[in-house]
Amino acid sequence: MTTENTEYRSLEFERQLEHPPEKVWRALTQKELIGEWIMPSDFVPEVGKSFTMAAEWGEVSGEVLTIEPEERLSYTWNGPGLTSEVTWTLTRKEGGTLLRLDHTKIPSNSKQAYHGAKAGWPGFLDALEKTLSDIE
Repeated sequence: MTTENTEYRSLEFERQLEHPPEKVWRALTQKELIGEWIMPSDFVPEVGKSFTMAAEWGEVSGEVLTIEPEERLSYTWNGPGLTSEVTWTLTRKEGGTLLRLDHTKIPSNSKQAYHGAKAGWPGFLDALEKTLSDIE
């Protein structure tokens, strides 16, 4: 789903994962696992900690805003032409976890960044599912 106002746009994605929240949380917060599904980073899951992630196309920097273990994680997401926020919400469901990704506060005038995020997140989520299947 996409929402808009005059200043910002948002993206929302949901995935039903066949893995418990504890395992999904590890993939979202352990830098070694983050590097497998999104990009190499120096992420530390502590509120106020800054981090960077790097890929061939550029670098993303951020700061951890919220840590609610196995329930909610949010951080700023600042990349080429983009200053925004990413929030992950984990809900335990029978047989696994409902994972919700909200990418918010994307400036309306950052069309390239918006469309890049809209196209990029589904691939990252696919890679996350593969990483989850590969770890204990």
